[in-house]
Amino acid sequence: MSGDPVQVPMQIDEQKLALVTGAAGVLGIAVTRALAADGYRVIMVDLDQDRLGTLAADIGPSAIPWALDISRPAGVIEASERIRQRCGDISVLVNNAGILSNNKLCETGDEEWRRLLSVNLDGAFYLCREWLGGMKERGWGRIVNIGSLAMKTGGLTAGTSYTVSKGGMAALTLSVAREAAPFGVTVNAIAPAYIRTPMITEFLSPEQQEQLLEQIPVKRFCEPEEVAHAVGFLVSPLSGFITGEIIDINGGLHMD
Repeated sequence: MSGDPVQVPMQIDEQKLALVTGAAGVLGIAVTRALAADGYRVIMVDLDQDRLGTLAADIGPSAIPWALDISRPAGVIEASERIRQRCGDISVLVNNAGILSNNKLCETGDEEWRRLLSVNLDGAFYLCREWLGGMKERGWGRIVNIGSLAMKTGGLTAGTSYTVSKGGMAALTLSVAREAAPFGVTVNAIAPAYIRTPMITEFLSPEQQEQLLEQIPVKRFCEPEEVAHAVGFLVSPLSGFITGEIIDINGGLHMD
């Protein structure tokens, strides 16, 4: 065996610029803080400019608030061009934005179906389409899509539109990963279950929460920082041999 050190492809973008959607939510804040602590400038994308501004001020100068409705393709294109002009090219994209419905098939209306698909899946597609080309040209990039346990189980408590949107996110991850792999760009997804966010505290009754805790082998809900830690690993240079993967973070609730 050779005594030469292993050569691992490293990040070439010294700016370390990331974009995180759903950044005003509990998980988005945790991901933004983790990336900022790792030296990234982070563009925080969400709908509420005032809330984003407050959060960014609390995180520090590395956080850049950017109000955007990612479900509108024209808006994504326009915002992406302004981001390039003002901040440069992003090297890390975290598609975290998502809204929840627990309505099953027969209770799901047309408007709800389109709204969840447009936010949870279309937005990720528009952003991947907008930023992947530059990552491929530079020979380095990381895309992390936040999915859900629902994409693997059919939704234990989640509704049909949410479950289908996250299933589409899994397929998007695999498709883009296959395309991007030869160019030094990895694309992975995380499938968390029952993170301690308003999706738990506001959408599930105390009785439902207790029932879930009995089913989860580790007997607790996931903390946002645990998902953020996994994101940090997947965007690191040493994760370059991992692509097209869906990482489970569910406390043993589902094993495959």
